[in-house]
Amino acid sequence: MKTRSAHRRAFTLVEVMLAIAIFSMVLAAIYGTWRAIIGATQAGQIAASEVQRTRIALRCLEESLTFTEMYAANASYYGFVAENGSDATLSFVSRLPKDFPRSGRFGDFTVRRVEFSIEPGPDGDNLLVLRQAPLLMEFDEDEQNYPLVLMRNVKRLEMEFWDMQKQDWVEEWEQTNQVPKLIRLELTTENPKRPFDRGEEFTRIIAPAAAAVQPAWQGGGAPGRPGPAPGLPPIQQPGQPGQPGQPPVIRR
Repeated sequence: MKTRSAHRRAFTLVEVMLAIAIFSMVLAAIYGTWRAIIGATQAGQIAASEVQRTRIALRCLEESLTFTEMYAANASYYGFVAENGSDATLSFVSRLPKDFPRSGRFGDFTVRRVEFSIEPGPDGDNLLVLRQAPLLMEFDEDEQNYPLVLMRNVKRLEMEFWDMQKQDWVEEWEQTNQVPKLIRLELTTENPKRPFDRGEEFTRIIAPAAAAVQPAWQGGGAPGRPGPAPGLPPIQQPGQPGQPGQPPVIRR
């Protein structure tokens, strides 16, 4: 007796190609979703990093300006210099806390000259950088060549100062031997890689806690008593404990 073999139908070439096309579409959708997640994560990390950098930069500016120091008898060491524009510079002397950036490099020298400046970066953007040096010392080679980068993509740093005589804001501070009563900072960002991004603007009004210490006060507080002459030895640091302007250190 002859048996009839069962007829089995196979996939046609069209069906195979259709299945491959559907599978490819599924893979493309998964890959696109994965790329979107990675891109969103990277954008979020960059945005968070920029916000953190901006917060730290503004804090450094506020903290250092708040504790500005000035001694009239040694005004050449305590000059307050400010220049506006795309290459702005802000230089002054301040008593800085221990947690101020890079304080570990300077040990007990808490009174230092700080300089904030806008400089071109390697990627075509502008950087807000910070340099520091102990009073009576110049910026060392590391500070000159490798300053601390506080912010990237900075467009401008504009400063205005409250003039007590004019009772108004002025854009130039010519009295380098005095500390302004109020300082208004306006920091503008701009990313050259995102031309359609208008950037952001940050404004702060800071009131320095110190005024210029007069020679009589610097010498010990007696009226008419002269303060120390300019040209202090480099081993001294005016404003530090045991130095002019501060009470002597009492050891027990």
